[in-house]
Amino acid sequence: MDIRVQHSPIEMVEQSRAALYGLLARLLYAAPDQNLLQTIAQADDVSAQLSYASAQHSPLAQAWLALQLGSEVADEEALADEFQQLFIGLGLGEVVPYMSWHLTGFLMEEPLARLRNELDVLGLARKDAVSEPEDHMAAVLEVMRFLIVGDEASAPATLAEQRRFFEAHLKPWYALCVSQIETAQSANYYRLVARMLCAFLDVEAQSFDMAD
Repeated sequence: MDIRVQHSPIEMVEQSRAALYGLLARLLYAAPDQNLLQTIAQADDVSAQLSYASAQHSPLAQAWLALQLGSEVADEEALADEFQQLFIGLGLGEVVPYMSWHLTGFLMEEPLARLRNELDVLGLARKDAVSEPEDHMAAVLEVMRFLIVGDEASAPATLAEQRRFFEAHLKPWYALCVSQIETAQSANYYRLVARMLCAFLDVEAQSFDMAD
């Protein structure tokens, strides 16, 4: 007997949002391997799966297409070198993907403390094997993914809770981080990632504003 689970349009949008947050977090945490590049290149148009961003020529649709085309021709080894130069370097790379640095000019400052307090309330904590502070862009994006879909032990957060986290821990600094990636000398493929990040988070910000 073939039993198929029917998902509502709202559920599909939420799954698509979560998937995009997860993908962007993965790309900003480590350089993509060939399997991930192929997956991006062959994936459906994500903007078409988001009811609030479905225009064919929207910035999000164009950014996704550019990322797909870039992923199709990207070289895994070259991307590993690019990621190293951009985000690791010697001490610090050309891009500093931390909220504290973009908001205060220093690492490990008050924005990180506020984020850690909120993560404690959510019951989330950095894994022992992870050395990056919690205000790394990839980590903040991953928290948004979690808030949207939850996990086995936690229900998804309400839209109001998602909005509060977004406006406190992403909205104040994502454009600054995007600009730093886009203007970095070593950026090539990651300019496409930055464009996608900005287009998606701009749409998220507009969507939260429209929810009033």
